[in-house]
Amino acid sequence: MNDGTVLVQLVTQAQEQGADLSTLRAIVEESGDLGATRALVRMGLDDAGAGRDLGELRELLAAWRDAKASLWKTGLAWLVRLLGAVGIAGIAVQQGLAGWGK
Repeated sequence: MNDGTVLVQLVTQAQEQGADLSTLRAIVEESGDLGATRALVRMGLDDAGAGRDLGELRELLAAWRDAKASLWKTGLAWLVRLLGAVGIAGIAVQQGLAGWGK
C-alpha cells in the first residue's frame, strides 16, 4: 500500500465516523504543508534565499553538463584528427614519400 492509499482510507474512515469531508481535506492539506516545511528545514532550504540558491545550483549543474558534453565532443574530434594524421603518415611511408624532406 502506498502513502496515498493509506491517506484516502484514513479520510474515508474518519468521514464514516462523523468528521466533515471539508474539515478532513483541510487537515490533509495542512499536514502536507507541514511535512513539506519540515523537509525543507531539515535540508536547510527554509530561508528566503533558498529559491535563488536552487536556481543557481540548477544553472551550475546545466553548465557542468554542457562542459562535460563539450569535452567529450572535443576529445572525440581530436582523436579522429589524430587517427587521420597517422593514417596519412602511414600512406606516405607506404608510398615511399618518407625521404622527401632530405
